[in-house]
Amino acid sequence: MATAKEFDEFDAPAHLKRRSRPLRVADAIKDLMVENDMVAGDRLPSETKMIEMFGMSKGTIREAMRLLEAQGLVETKTGPGGGFFIRQVSHERARALLGNYFYFQNLRIADIYQLREMLEPELAASLAGKLPAHALERLERDIARYSSPATSLEEERDHHVNSLRFHMRLAKYADNAILGFLIDFMASILSDITVSRHLYDPPNFDLWKNGIDCQTRLVAALRGGDSDAARSIMTEHMKYARRLMQNQEDIVPKRFIRER
Repeated sequence: MATAKEFDEFDAPAHLKRRSRPLRVADAIKDLMVENDMVAGDRLPSETKMIEMFGMSKGTIREAMRLLEAQGLVETKTGPGGGFFIRQVSHERARALLGNYFYFQNLRIADIYQLREMLEPELAASLAGKLPAHALERLERDIARYSSPATSLEEERDHHVNSLRFHMRLAKYADNAILGFLIDFMASILSDITVSRHLYDPPNFDLWKNGIDCQTRLVAALRGGDSDAARSIMTEHMKYARRLMQNQEDIVPKRFIRER
């Protein structure tokens, strides 16, 4: 295992000196992981060894490890054979951490759809003719969950959420991990915004009808291996959904103003 780079806080750039010692040690440990091609399950050096490596106190090393545990990169095992081990950051954990960042960004529907319109048609085209029968059948079962117009606000909300889960499932089939993660994340955050801002109220029949129609045609294009049709259908769906969802977004503040 390669040794850690000498940890000299006095030689660090000015912008790094302003960071706390535990944060800098945590970054140095991540560098160590990369330099040694470490993977999930690998054991990190012992606490005693890291105190020696970084020239820091036991308290600083422990705080650095707590930071890495909070990020989902490290786990601590106790007892015989215990110590610090690298763990794989789960998809859900990564999505939640990124979601926390955007929680205070006041995202608008247009912000999300600007990216969805660029990325989702390309994902659809890339999956044409490549999904196994069981994956296509699962997508069809997803669509069946909202195959009839909603009869209540609660059902309308569920239709919105389930429709977005269709897109999240498509993202899981992506060969490109970054593309899949970004599309999944955007659908997830759009679902949260729709529910928290009540963008499902009032019910929107046209949005439901277009969604069902496009998703049904998309599955047919995927099954038939028609990448051009898949791209075209998803582009149509994204543009239509963006316009209707922006209308919903505009209605909500006006409704709240009338209710006050």
